[in-house]
Amino acid sequence: MPYVIAQPCVDVKDKACVDECPVDCIYEGSRSLYINPNECVDCGACEPVCPTEAIFYEDDLPDEWAWYKDAAVNFFAEVGDLGGASANGPIGKDPEQVAALPPQMRAQHRANADAARRAERPAERAESDRIIEANTPEM
Repeated sequence: MPYVIAQPCVDVKDKACVDECPVDCIYEGSRSLYINPNECVDCGACEPVCPTEAIFYEDDLPDEWAWYKDAAVNFFAEVGDLGGASANGPIGKDPEQVAALPPQMRAQHRANADAARRAERPAERAESDRIIEANTPEM
């Protein structure tokens, strides 16, 4: 299992990582997102886009969150390998350890992330990139 999503994602589920994942291996539980270790190709695209810094390479998990690796393994042992998150939608459950956590509400973060996502529409980013490229002198 190359990458693991840990506690900062619980009750936030920002999903920037879902948009970035080239193999569609990040699934939505009730309270958190989970990377399927059997589908992840270890590209690391998800890690830098996570605004809560919840994604870690398995060897880099902080000690207090090391159990999230086993939680993800158990999650997919129970739900199975579904062959892609987008075709399946939210799973509607979490591993027992995650489900038992007290609420981790980060309402302000969620509101800020949603506003930022709405502000960065792909067409507008593409137009902005085109303008920058057209106005940048060649070296």
